[in-house]
Amino acid sequence: MPFVTRLVPLLLGLWLGGAQAAVEIAADDYGFPLANPFEATIVGTPPALRPPLPDDAEIVQADHSLRLRPRRELPNNFWAVKTLKYRLARQSGPAPLVFIIAGTGAHYASASMEELKRLFYGAGYHVVQLSSPTSYDFMAAASKHATPGLSDHDAADLYRVMQKVRAQQRDLPVTDYYLTGYSLGGLHAAFVSHLDERLGDFDFRRVLLINPPVNLYTSVSNLDRLVQTEVAGIDNTRTFYDLILGKLARYFEERGSAQLDAALLHDVQRSRQRLSDEEMAMLIGAVFRFSAADIAFTSDLINRRGAVIPPRYPMDEGTSLTPFFKRALLCDFQCYMREQLIPFWRKLDGGGSLLQLIDQTSLYALQDYLAGSAKIAVFHNRDDLILGPGDLGFLRRTLGARLTLFPRGGHCGNMNYRVNTQAMLEFFRD
Repeated sequence: MPFVTRLVPLLLGLWLGGAQAAVEIAADDYGFPLANPFEATIVGTPPALRPPLPDDAEIVQADHSLRLRPRRELPNNFWAVKTLKYRLARQSGPAPLVFIIAGTGAHYASASMEELKRLFYGAGYHVVQLSSPTSYDFMAAASKHATPGLSDHDAADLYRVMQKVRAQQRDLPVTDYYLTGYSLGGLHAAFVSHLDERLGDFDFRRVLLINPPVNLYTSVSNLDRLVQTEVAGIDNTRTFYDLILGKLARYFEERGSAQLDAALLHDVQRSRQRLSDEEMAMLIGAVFRFSAADIAFTSDLINRRGAVIPPRYPMDEGTSLTPFFKRALLCDFQCYMREQLIPFWRKLDGGGSLLQLIDQTSLYALQDYLAGSAKIAVFHNRDDLILGPGDLGFLRRTLGARLTLFPRGGHCGNMNYRVNTQAMLEFFRD
């Protein structure tokens, strides 16, 4: 019997039967082929191991705009994001609707969001795709304070957007509401669900957190450190990007073409130009550094704090922001926390120590809710790069059988592996 057909009844029996132990998938029973967490994080699931999904031509979908900008004047160079866009894929008749929240810095139409959209749409759901509260478009057009990192405030911003989406799409026949998010979006989904328990606008039937950070500070610290990895071959005359581009150029030369597709990195890692663990670690760290820089830059520009851009610097549509973004690249996420997030939090909520902030923004703050809410489940990987000591223990104690632990996959690398996607659908289907 294929493993996917054996896994689904097991998960359902544990979720519905009230067993206390987490569902921990044995490595020998799990067919995901990438055992290196860095490689899994970057390469993702090989195309042959993904489920068959509808393509765009089969999906009735459109992008929509919401005008809900908070009461502040945005710089003129934010003209393109003065309304918040989202994507709605609609079924032909009444159906449940699932909201999907993107991960750190991600746009509503990013690749991972599109994959999840195709999965749930193919299973019969209406789907709404929402940008992360840490993305520049959400910060500019929808965030009340444009200072992401305070999970309860980020959730309140997301909830307002969801309410506006429902009001704008009031002719959409919805039978039930579901919620999911991956990476930071998984953390946000937990806080949104907790808020909905009080406000009751959606009464989500199921909430799935995919590879969420448990301790947000631990997760960003882990990612910040990756960019400091020592890589052989980098010196004053050769940068990390020169090294990576050189490897890709040699790979394309050997292959005889320069076609970029979903299988590119998977093929590179099986060629003579494969990246080392150190190179992959730095690549992941560099991507996160760009996300952190974008958050620091956008938050500072909107709020005119002077951390990156002089507060009185003249801004219009022709102003070059490149020098300031380069400056922001020198500031990792912990720098953003020190210079912008913590001072703002203390002023807004009367916050105190870093430890208080860590508790307030992480899943720790929702421990009682997570333990008592049968509609919430977590999918995670034992080798996820964002986890720290004690994180899996917290999830095991808090969620019991509503935690499913896969043996490998890195950070979200197995999210579209057919075993994982089938388990996602089965959880949503009760």
